[in-house]
Amino acid sequence: MLKKWTSISAAMLIGVASVGCDVEKTREGVMPDVDVDVSGDPGQLPAYDVDAPDVDVSMEKKKVKVPDVDVKMKESEISVPDVDVNVPADE
Repeated sequence: MLKKWTSISAAMLIGVASVGCDVEKTREGVMPDVDVDVSGDPGQLPAYDVDAPDVDVSMEKKKVKVPDVDVKMKESEISVPDVDVNVPADE
């Protein structure tokens, strides 16, 4: 059961991280001249400024109903993930 929740939490974090990033192009790219002359413009790759979200994951105690061996429901305290995502502000 813990493995299932860990997998689900990891999938959610990957999803949030992939759409929560703020990518900003900071410099245009320039292709090099096709000449064999090495003294020409060597070219330049574009630069990007990437601000990823700050994700805080912690465990906290929660009371949830879990099945007992004889399938009677009882309340138990278990650790569940607590996820906080802070998306970078637009500047």
